[in-house]
Amino acid sequence: MTRFFLGVFPGAVLLALPCAPQQASAQPAAVSPRPIAAPTRPNAAPVQRGASCHNGMSFGRFLADLKQQAAAAGVSQRALEETSPYLVYDQGIVNRDRGQRVFGQVFTEFAGRMAAPYRMQQGQAKIKTYAAAFARAEKEYGVPPAVISAFWGLESDFGANMGNLPTLRSLVSLAYDCRRSQMFQAETIAALKITERGDLTPAEMVGSWAGELGQTQFLPTHYFNYAVDYDGDGHRNLLHSPEDVIGSTANYIANGLKWRRGEPWLQEVRVPQNLASGFTWDQADLTIQHPRSKWAQFGVTYPDGRALPNDNLPASLLLPMGRMGPAFLAYPNFAAYTEWNNSLIYSTTAGYLATRIAGAPPMHRPAAQIAQLPFNELRELQQLLVRAGFNVGKVDGIMGQQSRSAVKAMQIKYGLPADSWPTAELLARMRGVPAAQPFPVGASAVR
Repeated sequence: MTRFFLGVFPGAVLLALPCAPQQASAQPAAVSPRPIAAPTRPNAAPVQRGASCHNGMSFGRFLADLKQQAAAAGVSQRALEETSPYLVYDQGIVNRDRGQRVFGQVFTEFAGRMAAPYRMQQGQAKIKTYAAAFARAEKEYGVPPAVISAFWGLESDFGANMGNLPTLRSLVSLAYDCRRSQMFQAETIAALKITERGDLTPAEMVGSWAGELGQTQFLPTHYFNYAVDYDGDGHRNLLHSPEDVIGSTANYIANGLKWRRGEPWLQEVRVPQNLASGFTWDQADLTIQHPRSKWAQFGVTYPDGRALPNDNLPASLLLPMGRMGPAFLAYPNFAAYTEWNNSLIYSTTAGYLATRIAGAPPMHRPAAQIAQLPFNELRELQQLLVRAGFNVGKVDGIMGQQSRSAVKAMQIKYGLPADSWPTAELLARMRGVPAAQPFPVGASAVR
C-alpha cells in the first residue's frame, strides 16, 4: 500500500504522487508508484546527508550494523550472504523520495479516473475467476470480496503494474537516508526475513522505488506479518499467486486494520441544502459520528430519496468536496481505508470503488462545477491561517486535516457554511484580517 509516501492526509484537497511520466493508455494507470527505467547509480558514493544522522558513519559501516541487527532478529548468515549483492546504495532512489511533486486533483476527477467502469468490471471478473479464494477469505476474515478487489485494482491494476526496481536496493538506500531512516531500517530487516522464510528470493524481490511488494503493494513488515499461503505451495508469493494475494490482503484488512465483520464501509447519500433545524455543516467531519437515525432526522437520505434505516449504526458525514459535492456516510469500517492510505481522496475512492464492484450505482455528480482554489492561493490561505494563530503544519498548499480544521473554524467565525472546503470567499475575508492572537478552536489534529 502506498500510504506512507503520498504526502496527503485526511481531508486533503491536493494529492501527491511520485514524479514519474504516465504512459499513454486508454485506461487509467494504477495509483501505486510505477518506476521508470531512469539511469541510477547503485555504486555512487553516498552523499554526506546520509552520514549526518548516523554519527558520520559511511554507508558500508551503516550496512554492517544493519546486518548485525538483522542477525539478532533471526536472519541467518546464509540469507545475509545471499542478499548482500542487492544491499547497495542508490542515490537515485533517495532523489526520487525527495523529489515528489504535488498536483491538484479533486475527488470527482480522481475517482472518475481510478474508479472507472473498466476497473469495476475487472474487479467483478476477478471475483468470479477466483471465487473459491474470495469465498474462503470472506469466511475466515470477514472481508467482502469487493473490498479486497478494489484495493487490488487500485494498487497494481490486478498485478499489471507492480514496479520494476530491486526492492532491497530501494529499502537500504532509504534506510541510510535521514528522512525516514528508522522506518526503512525496520522494512529492510523485514525484507531480509521474507527471504529467510523462503517466500521470495532476493532476485524475485522487485517492486516500487519505495520498497513495496506485490499486487496489493505491501510494505515488507506487512508482507512478513500478514502474508498467507492460500494456494498451498508452501510459499507466500504476493507477486505471482492471486490466491495468496487475496488471502493475505484479507488477513491484513481484518487483523491489521481491524475490519468489522458484516458492517458497511461507505454509502453515498443525499444531503439537502435546506437541512432540518439543529444541523450545521460543521457536523460533516470524520471525527464526528451520529446514529443513522440522527442523520435521517437531519434530512439525509439515500440518493434516490429513500429514508435511511432508523437504527443506531454510527456513521460520519463525509463531504470530500464540501457541501456542494458528493456526500457519503462513512461507517467505522472506513477507518480501514484511511489507515491503508491516509489520503482522503485515495481512501474515499477505494471505498467508493468497492461499493461499485459490490453493485452500487455510480455516484451522483455535482450539478455544477465546484471551484477549487489554485495551489498558490491554497498556500496563501494557509499562511493567513497561521497568521490568525492556527497550527496548520507545513505551509505547502496541501489542505491536510489541520488546515481543514482551521478552515472550518474560520468559516464558523465568519458565519459561512462550515464544511471545511477552502473557498475564494473565505480567502477574500481572511486577506483583510490583521495578525491575531491564537484563535482557540480545535485545529491541532495530527497532520
